[in-house]
Amino acid sequence: MLSGLLEAVFNGMSIGSVLLISALGLAIVFGLMGVINLAHGELMMLGAYTTFVVQNIFKLLPTPLFEFYIFFALIAAFFVAAAVGFVLERGVIRFLYGRPLETLLATWGVSLILQQFVRSISWGLAIAISLFCLLFFGGMQLINRRPNAESIRTKAIAIILPLSIGISSIVSIFLGNTFGLTITKPWFGAQNVDVTAPAWLRGGLPIGDFQLPYSRLFIMLMTAICLVGIYLFLQRTNWGLRIRAVTQNRNMSACLGIPTATVDAFTFALGSGLAGIAGCAISLLGSVGPNTGQNYVVDTFMVVVVGGVGKLAGTIIAALAIGTASYLIGSGTFISMFASLQPVADFLTFFATTSMAKVMVFALIITFLQVRPGGIFPQKGRNVEL
Repeated sequence: MLSGLLEAVFNGMSIGSVLLISALGLAIVFGLMGVINLAHGELMMLGAYTTFVVQNIFKLLPTPLFEFYIFFALIAAFFVAAAVGFVLERGVIRFLYGRPLETLLATWGVSLILQQFVRSISWGLAIAISLFCLLFFGGMQLINRRPNAESIRTKAIAIILPLSIGISSIVSIFLGNTFGLTITKPWFGAQNVDVTAPAWLRGGLPIGDFQLPYSRLFIMLMTAICLVGIYLFLQRTNWGLRIRAVTQNRNMSACLGIPTATVDAFTFALGSGLAGIAGCAISLLGSVGPNTGQNYVVDTFMVVVVGGVGKLAGTIIAALAIGTASYLIGSGTFISMFASLQPVADFLTFFATTSMAKVMVFALIITFLQVRPGGIFPQKGRNVEL
């Protein structure tokens, strides 16, 4: 019984580690800009798919190199998710600051778009999107260089936008008719894909009657490194100082010459990159699909709320607690411990599934927030009034 409990606690902590990586980025973004980003789960999903792509590329290389693909996948997942997050902030969110409902709906729409994008992406679609970006943004850059750019911007968009869409669509259709399925066949499709862990991440470390999987140990180590890295970045670098300054007092930071708009974009990209790393970790735990991020985004938001907005220590405690509690309840670990108390055992059996365990944890979180509505470490001072 004790060994089973220890194994369940370890597995729960490994899940909590994934939530922690994702929640770190979300806590920074939410604490700085107050943006509820419902597309955060899809950024994790993009990180997981990036890991899958990097794995397939390394399969074409000599076998010894394949054992190190995970390190390149982590870097690629971070930059891919960060780039998408940067575009999302510059293209959508920066126009919606101070309008939480519109931001909520916009990011929810982006999450649906990203899910369908992964299902439908093909060479033809990739070429069409690349060509559209080249034509539209290249044309807008040329317009912005003109002395009277502001006066003709609206007319320019009205002309360049349909032309870019039309040209890119025609080129995509032409290539599809010319090359057939070789260019129109989706890369991933709606089905889940599997990521093969390197050989040194397979198996586990024997401890008594059970094993500690190397993959989960790697995730926990990776989480610790990210945590230390984020702490040092926020405390020891100029950009970290700017982020903390804008978080505490945006208006005063702007008066002191800090480019708050640039800080917003950089912070959102950083938080999105951390979500990409979390997606890479998720790919080691199971198959990856278009809906992968939806399985974690609600838990990630709960971590941020329970820990306290923008509080690093609270995020750590909340992530490990929620991950461990969800696994312990969902795996039925407690059932054998209360076998002599039949009503309690029946109650725990009812919640001994993944979905029902989330309901139970959510109920416990609601109860906790009734006592401490500001989370484990609530904001104090002027931040509460802003």
